[in-house]
Amino acid sequence: MKFGFRIPSLNKRIAARTSVKRMIRHNLGFKAPRGMGWLTNPKKAAYNRIYHRTSRGCLLVLLALIGSPLVLLALVLWKI
Repeated sequence: MKFGFRIPSLNKRIAARTSVKRMIRHNLGFKAPRGMGWLTNPKKAAYNRIYHRTSRGCLLVLLALIGSPLVLLALVLWKI
């Protein structure tokens, strides 16, 4: 299990959207509703639940570093 920042992969993103298995499943209408992953694949659903609760996006720190000085600047300028 990985803890901390996740590193996005363009190859995995493209592969997930263009897989033959996904195309067949979506074209035939064999889709479970959102949130039903525990029914279709419980092991993967448990892993994903823990992963998403323990990791953060890679841009979160960047936004915090850029965003906090801008918020302070806006507050200072707004008071004047």
